Amino acid sequence: MPIIYNMKSRFVPQILAFFFVISPAWAQGIHFEVSHSVDWVLGELNSQASFELAEAGIRLPTGRFMGEEILREAYPRLLRQPLLSIRVDSNSTIKDLVDERELSLDELDMLCLAAERSPPSLSTDLSRMAGRYKVTMDKASSFLIQHRRALEPERPLIPVPTADYTGIIIIADEELPIHGRRAQALAAPCLFPKIWDDNMNIVYERNMFDPAGALMVRYTTRENIFRPSPSGLDGEFAALVGPNPLRILAQGVYGINPTDPVIDREDALKILSTANNRRLLREGRVVLVLNERMLK
Repeated sequence: MPIIYNMKSRFVPQILAFFFVISPAWAQGIHFEVSHSVDWVLGELNSQASFELAEAGIRLPTGRFMGEEILREAYPRLLRQPLLSIRVDSNSTIKDLVDERELSLDELDMLCLAAERSPPSLSTDLSRMAGRYKVTMDKASSFLIQHRRALEPERPLIPVPTADYTGIIIIADEELPIHGRRAQALAAPCLFPKIWDDNMNIVYERNMFDPAGALMVRYTTRENIFRPSPSGLDGEFAALVGPNPLRILAQGVYGINPTDPVIDREDALKILSTANNRRLLREGRVVLVLNERMLK
């Protein structure tokens, strides 16, 4: 799901449909239609691949097994394109990693093979066979993380008195100034966003996250952090960031693509001044609140 930057400095998610031709000896010239969507709140990429049975020379009911076998053989390559479009950080997508040979297509196919698969199904008119696949962002994240031990965030020379919080919520769901540019944009999601303070000191980046964890950050919308509950949080987010999270309003965004929130230095010091609050970064107890249209 690529991110398109338009003339008003807004990032607009798109759902793609595209076509492939897979031509093993037993499936010459079959055209696959592939569509996909990314839901950053649920943390998953969903893809569907289908083909015309007649084009493959398949007749039902005897050919159903062959149709399922065609999808089983083809789906790792069909999932490549959706996965290539996932944004890793402000500078790169998975495609960029492949182009720069930091990731091979064989390694990418290993991630494709880890996709959750639904049983193939026939269209209502019995003319097409389709398969559905899901790759979760935690699998993609763990696949790309290379460090073995989390780095400790830089401690302030003069810590400030602060409470011990149970999580961190950064609200960045409105257009914000882009640091270093005379423009504004909605913050965009990625697997490994950085968090900066307004002096452009790094507060959080991927190497500070424990590689044994699931996700460095989770994304949600404003409605899920103002629920009629004691913590004001939706269920799973309440479990993630606890009853007393530190809520921060982002001051801006940063990056070639604006994936990185910029927060006030005073808020950064609240995070960095105690061992407990630094632990929240290491454990990924961080929620970024973005505009809904950037997340689905």
